[in-house]
Amino acid sequence: MDFKETKLGFSVGDVNGIGLEVMLKAFSSGHLFNHCTPVLYGTTDSFQFYAKKLGLELRYNLIKDTSEAVSDKINLKEVGGKVTIEPGQPSKETGALALQALTAAVDDIKNGQIHNLVTLPIDKNSIQSDDFDFAGHTDYLAKSFETEDYMMLLANDQLRVGVVTGHIPITQVAKAVTPELLKRKITILLESLRFDYAVRKPKIAVLGLNPHSGDNGLIGTEEQDVIKPVITEFVKEGELVFGPYAADGFFGTRAYENFDAVLAMYHDQGLVPFKQIAFSDGVNYTAGLPIVRTSPDHGTAYDIAGKNQADVSSLVNAVFEAKKIYNNRMEHNELSKNPLGFKSHRKEKFSIGVPNLK
Repeated sequence: MDFKETKLGFSVGDVNGIGLEVMLKAFSSGHLFNHCTPVLYGTTDSFQFYAKKLGLELRYNLIKDTSEAVSDKINLKEVGGKVTIEPGQPSKETGALALQALTAAVDDIKNGQIHNLVTLPIDKNSIQSDDFDFAGHTDYLAKSFETEDYMMLLANDQLRVGVVTGHIPITQVAKAVTPELLKRKITILLESLRFDYAVRKPKIAVLGLNPHSGDNGLIGTEEQDVIKPVITEFVKEGELVFGPYAADGFFGTRAYENFDAVLAMYHDQGLVPFKQIAFSDGVNYTAGLPIVRTSPDHGTAYDIAGKNQADVSSLVNAVFEAKKIYNNRMEHNELSKNPLGFKSHRKEKFSIGVPNLK
């Protein structure tokens, strides 16, 4: 299937941030319509507000059902009601709209109405409610698709970084890094590299938890007690898993260029160097889900919202990343077909999802 024919859903996120702004700017040049049929879950008011503010003459197709979507236009599926749009000002009102848009998009992808999902940035505080008690999109989507093993993975053409622990306080990290969790995260990363990124024999680097990777136990024993034994298990299984590496030297010497991906122990250990290297074009991808979900790797950026200063590169790359991963999954599924009925002895630990469009 030509990816242009696939329907790529966009949940509007917080309309007082830069998410809708960068989406409209990205599609205003026209070239992204050659790569997907966009379905935006949001409101007509917010669409028209930013189109006017940015001076964009964007045609849109207002739809009630996703089956009505057409190519070469942004297909706007109205959700929620009218909200007060004040760029740069978070509110419970816009948080509620962000959740309504996300819920509608998730329902459509579950029902085969859209193929893939790009989530525009939310404000993690204003979106909190009885229906959303999560640290962010990643955990919400994992719960929505009943997925226990998943990972936040930041990617661009130079670097892929996954994290063992995500949005938890730094005081809880060491206790959270158990052998069981580390095994699950390494497995997710290896399988995602194989199936989502078509790397036949992935090579990953695992970072240490402590400064200088523990200095042989002088600055902590997690590397010796937890990380090294787990790495050894994977090596015995024939996997190319290396480490643990001291994070500062690893990124300082650009050692990541020798690996297909890097596994960090906690959020800032991986995301700070990633955003230093790839802030303008990085993409947030949720590995392990049965559907393809990408997102720009930036937040709401309230300080520049509505000022026409936001860079569209990360949003554009989120579209292309979804396209690449979706096509790789389709190819894997096609090559994995077993028309002769031979029994496979390989146990796959990763669920590969490609929705059939209705």
